[in-house]
Amino acid sequence: MPVTRLLVERLPTTFELSLCALIISLIVGIPLGIISAVKHNTWIDVGTMVWANTGVSMPVFWLGLMLAYVFSLLLKDTPFWLPPSGRLTAGLTAPAFFEVWGWNVPDEGFWAALLQFFSRLHIFNGLITGNWELVGDAIQHLILPSVALATIPMALIARMTRSSMLEVLGQDYIRTARAKGLTRFVVVMKHAFRNSLLPLVTVIGLSFGSLLGGAVLTETIFGLSGVGRTLYDAITARDYGIVQAFTVVIAVFFVVLNLIVDISYAYLDPRVRLD
Repeated sequence: MPVTRLLVERLPTTFELSLCALIISLIVGIPLGIISAVKHNTWIDVGTMVWANTGVSMPVFWLGLMLAYVFSLLLKDTPFWLPPSGRLTAGLTAPAFFEVWGWNVPDEGFWAALLQFFSRLHIFNGLITGNWELVGDAIQHLILPSVALATIPMALIARMTRSSMLEVLGQDYIRTARAKGLTRFVVVMKHAFRNSLLPLVTVIGLSFGSLLGGAVLTETIFGLSGVGRTLYDAITARDYGIVQAFTVVIAVFFVVLNLIVDISYAYLDPRVRLD
C-alpha cells in the first residue's frame, strides 16, 4: 500500500480527535483560568490549581480506562452510556460527500486524496451531506477519547491563562479602566484578557501540534487507528517508509501552526504590527 494512501486513511482520525480535544480544552480551560485569576488567593483559585496540577499529572491510559469503565460498563443501562471504542457503530455506512453529490473523482492524484481525506472526517462529512445519524454517532464515539486526550492541554491552558491574567491585572491601565467606572466584565474581558492572549495562543498552537503528533495511548485504548498508533506500529515493525512519511507530515503541521501563531500575534497585539 502506498504511504500516501495510508496517510489519507489514518490522518483524519487523529485530526478529528485532536480538534475535538482542543475545543474541549479551550471551552473548559480558559474560563477556569480567568475565574482563578479574578478570584486570586481564594478557595476557587486553590481548587482550580489543584485540579490543573492533577490533570497534568494524571496518566492518560489510566483516565481512558476509567472513563471506558464508568460510561461503558457501569452506565450501560442508562442514557449516559457511551461507546468504549471505534469511530462509528458497526454497520453504519458513511458515504463520501462527493459520492452523495454525484461527483466523478479519479482514483489517484492530489485532488482525489484531498477529497478522500475530508470525506473521512465523519462529522464534517455528515454535516455537509445532512447525514445527522452519522454526525451524532461520530460525536458519541469521540466523547470519551476527546475528554481523555484533552485533560493535559486543558490543565496547561488553565494554568497559562491564570498566570498571564494575573500579570495583566496588575498593570496601571487596568486600574485606570476600573477608575473610569467600567464594569468588571468589560475590564476583565476587553482590557485584561485580550492583552494576555499572546502566551496563551503560543500554548494553544503547541498543544494542537502535539495532539496532531499522535496520541498513541488514547488511540490504542479506544481502538482508533490514527497517526500515533500507526507510527508506533511502524517503528516496532521497522517500516522506515511509514516512519519517515509520518514524521515529515507531523513536522509540517508544527511549522504551519507556528506560522499561524506568529501571524496571529500581529492581529492580537497592535504593538507587534508597529514593530
